[in-house]
Amino acid sequence: MSAGLGVRRATRGATALRGGRFWRPTPFQLCGLAFWLVMSLAYWRVPLCCDAGQHAAVVERLKASLFAPRHPMADLPGAGSPYYSPYAVAEGVFARLTGLGGWEVLRLAGPLNLVVLLTGVGRLVRVLTARPWAPVLALAAMTLLWGTERAWWSGYLGLMSMTGNLGYPSTCAIGLTFWAWALTAERARNAGRMRYVGPSGLPNLAGYASLGVLYGLILLVHPITSVAAALGAVAFVAGWQRGWGAEVLGRWALAGATALLVAGAWPYFDVFALAGDPSVDAVHRRLYDTLGGHFWLAAIGLPALWLRARRTARPGSVWSWARDPLVLLFLLDCLVVTYGWVSGHYTYGRILGLTLVPLQFALAVELAAPRPWPTRRRVLGWVAAVGAGVGFLTVQAGAVVPRALDPVGFEQPPRWPAYTWAARHIKPGEPVITEGYYAGHALAGYGADLAAPAWPDASLDERERLRRVADVRAYLARDSTRAGRAAVARRYRVRWLLLTRWHRVPEEAVVVAWNRRTGEVLARVGSPGSAGITR
Repeated sequence: MSAGLGVRRATRGATALRGGRFWRPTPFQLCGLAFWLVMSLAYWRVPLCCDAGQHAAVVERLKASLFAPRHPMADLPGAGSPYYSPYAVAEGVFARLTGLGGWEVLRLAGPLNLVVLLTGVGRLVRVLTARPWAPVLALAAMTLLWGTERAWWSGYLGLMSMTGNLGYPSTCAIGLTFWAWALTAERARNAGRMRYVGPSGLPNLAGYASLGVLYGLILLVHPITSVAAALGAVAFVAGWQRGWGAEVLGRWALAGATALLVAGAWPYFDVFALAGDPSVDAVHRRLYDTLGGHFWLAAIGLPALWLRARRTARPGSVWSWARDPLVLLFLLDCLVVTYGWVSGHYTYGRILGLTLVPLQFALAVELAAPRPWPTRRRVLGWVAAVGAGVGFLTVQAGAVVPRALDPVGFEQPPRWPAYTWAARHIKPGEPVITEGYYAGHALAGYGADLAAPAWPDASLDERERLRRVADVRAYLARDSTRAGRAAVARRYRVRWLLLTRWHRVPEEAVVVAWNRRTGEVLARVGSPGSAGITR
C-alpha cells in the first residue's frame, strides 16, 4: 500500500521492538546505580553511631505513640520537639506497620535517602547543562572534593560521612533541596515558554503551589537545610527569571506563601519558634574551627565559578557577573556562614556542606565540556583529578575499602559499640542513669529513657536539661552518699545504671550484665514499680 494511505512501514532488525529506537542508559544512570550499590553496602557494614541513637529513639517514640510522642530521650512530654517531622512520622508509621525497631528503620532509610539524593543531583545538573557526563562529575566532586581532615556531620556529603548519615533526615532534605532547585530553575528560565492559563481561562498556578509545598516540606524535615534551600531558590529566580512584573511576583509569592503555610500547619512543633534558638549554637561552634582542613579541596572549583561569572558579565553593568545562579548561591551561602560566625549563631555553619555545592557543580559542568579543551581547562582538569585523588586517599577511601581488603591502612569510619546486651534487660520507657558518651547517645534508640538527655531539644528547657546533667554527675560522683543517690533516683524514677569502667557500682545496685569489649556494667536499682511508666 502507498505511503499516502497512512500505512507505516515495518521496522526491521534489532530495534524493531521499540519502533526503530532502543533505550540506552545515560552515563549517570550507570554510574549512579553503581554508586548506590557501593554506598548502600558501605552504610550497612558500619555500625550506626553518633546521632543515629537520637533518630532511632524518635522512631521508637512514634512507634509507641504516633500522635503524642514523648521526648526523644527522656520521660518527658515531647510536644515542640523538631525531631517529629513529616519524615520521622513516616518512619514511625512504617515501624508500626512492620514491627521493626528504630535501628532497623534507620538502616533501611539509608538506601532510600540515597535514591532521593542521586536523582536530585541528576535532575539539578541536567538543568544546568545538557552535557551527559556532567552529573557523573558532579557526583564525584560532591563526594571527594572536601578536605584532607575528616568532616563528620549530618548534611556533609563526603564518602566518609555518608557511611554514617545516609539514614538521617538531613540526607533526604538535601536530596529534596536539589529537586526543589531544579524545579525552581526550570520555571524561572522557561517562564516565557510555559503556559499559565488553564482551560477555564483562570491562571494555572498549581505548579508554583506544588513547589511551595516542597519547600515547606524541606523546612519541616530539616530546618537548617531549608536555609540553604531558600538561598538557592533566591539565586535561581534572581539569576534566570526575566520580565519581572506583577504576575511574575504573584506566582513566586504564591510559592513562598504555600511553603510557609505548609510549615505553619504542622501540628507536632512550631518550626518558626526555632529561629534564633541558641540552645545548639555551642555544639556547632567547632564547625568554624577547622574550615581549611575540612574544605580546602573544594576551592579547586573557584576558577570554574569565576568563568561562569565572567560569561554572564555585561559591559557597563556592575552586578551582571552575579547573574549566574551558582555564583549568586555561593555568595549568599558565604554571607550566611559569615553571619553565623559574627553573631555567635554557629548553627548556621551547618550549611557549610551545601556551600561547597556551587563550587563542585560548576567544576563538573566546566570539565564536562566537549573536546578539544583549551589549555586552561586541561590544567583545571588535571588539578581536579589530583585533588579528587588526594581527597580519596587521605579521608574518603576508608568508607568504601573494607579493612580486610585495605593494603594501605586507610582511616575507617567510627565503630561504636552496640548496646543490645543492655537493651535486652531494659524495658521501653524505663529511665537509665549513664555518663558514658556512647551509651548516652545510643541507649534511647532502644526505647530506654535517659535521666539526662544527651542533646538539647526545643521540647525541654535547656536549663532543666543541664540541671539533670548536674544531678547525674552528682549521683555518679565518688563522694556521693546513699541518701543523695536515693533522692536523685526518686526524682527521675531511675530503674537502671549503665556505668563505665571508671565508675564504681553503688552498694544498693545489683549488677545484671557486663560488656567485655567496653567494660561497662548494667546495674539495677529500685524496685520494678519505681519507674512507674507504661508504654
